[in-house]
Amino acid sequence: MSSTIVFTAAARSPMADWASEARCRGIDPEALFVQGAAQHQAKKICDGCPVRVQCLADALDNRTEFGVWGGMTERERRALLRRNPDVASWRELLTSDDPDAKIA
Repeated sequence: MSSTIVFTAAARSPMADWASEARCRGIDPEALFVQGAAQHQAKKICDGCPVRVQCLADALDNRTEFGVWGGMTERERRALLRRNPDVASWRELLTSDDPDAKIA
């Protein structure tokens, strides 16, 4: 079964604007919601994506539980969140030009 993710104006958040530029735009979303070794293939879809950082920040800020987002699996994102519990905005941190901005 093939399906497509559609962002409507009502559901669109300020961060959702990046989705129209995503490399995964138009592919079967189920390709990004896989388990085990298939996640390595799914992560390759993110390679070279122009909005990878925005995607990852959105997933981290919204505590998205499932799927590959911004090149990271749900397990990788959970670990990152556990190591960095004090980050208030992943969007600000990941898009910052501040050389002192640190991620553990």
